[in-house]
Amino acid sequence: MAELRRIAIVPARNEKGAIGDVVREIRDFDPGLDVLVIDDGSTDETAELAAAAGAIVLRLPFNLGIGGAVQTGFKYAVEHRYDLAVRLDGDGQHDPAELPKLTAPLLRGEADIVVGSRFADPDPAYRPPLARRLGIGFFAAVVSLLVRQRVTDTTSGFQALNERGIRLFADDYPHDYPEVEATVMVVRHRLRLQEVPVRMREREHGRSSITALRSMYYMVKVLLALVVGMFRRTSPGRSG
Repeated sequence: MAELRRIAIVPARNEKGAIGDVVREIRDFDPGLDVLVIDDGSTDETAELAAAAGAIVLRLPFNLGIGGAVQTGFKYAVEHRYDLAVRLDGDGQHDPAELPKLTAPLLRGEADIVVGSRFADPDPAYRPPLARRLGIGFFAAVVSLLVRQRVTDTTSGFQALNERGIRLFADDYPHDYPEVEATVMVVRHRLRLQEVPVRMREREHGRSSITALRSMYYMVKVLLALVVGMFRRTSPGRSG
């Protein structure tokens, strides 16, 4: 690990209550891991607090959404020649102490992208709302069928990627609600995808942007995107 240039990509919008602790936790866990916070058009002090905690901060001039913010981070990683990237959310729900579970398959050469799953080995202490659990289960079943590989958590933003995975997501990454589409895209580009069980923490600050209305929009939009994606021969850019 010490020989690899590695970066933590942290998209954040209006996370002033959590972002400082998130950056400090990552840096304390692995001082050699550069922390990049993409401030996605925040209207609070997210960028300033992230920088004060020791992160590199990219400030987007307006809100691009989670997909645009995450792709910005991967483009930065390609341009600065990082060998390994991890992605964590800026709300503090992802525990940096779980990162070795994600990076181990990469270091063993077993996977190109590793996803931390909340449901591969369910934690009884973590109980998302029923509607969200049903939605996650539905998309897990659909995506498993499409990629012919069992996946359990297609909405996880807790990930580790090698150079191939970084390049793919820098070139082409779904916007809006991207993780489900990205899972299918990874397999169609013949990158090796693996899930590992992780534990999630409850959000302590702010609130989720996914409301009931957005959840309905999310399901319809993602289903349509999956259908369209199946007819795409390749993604633009250099995925291989």
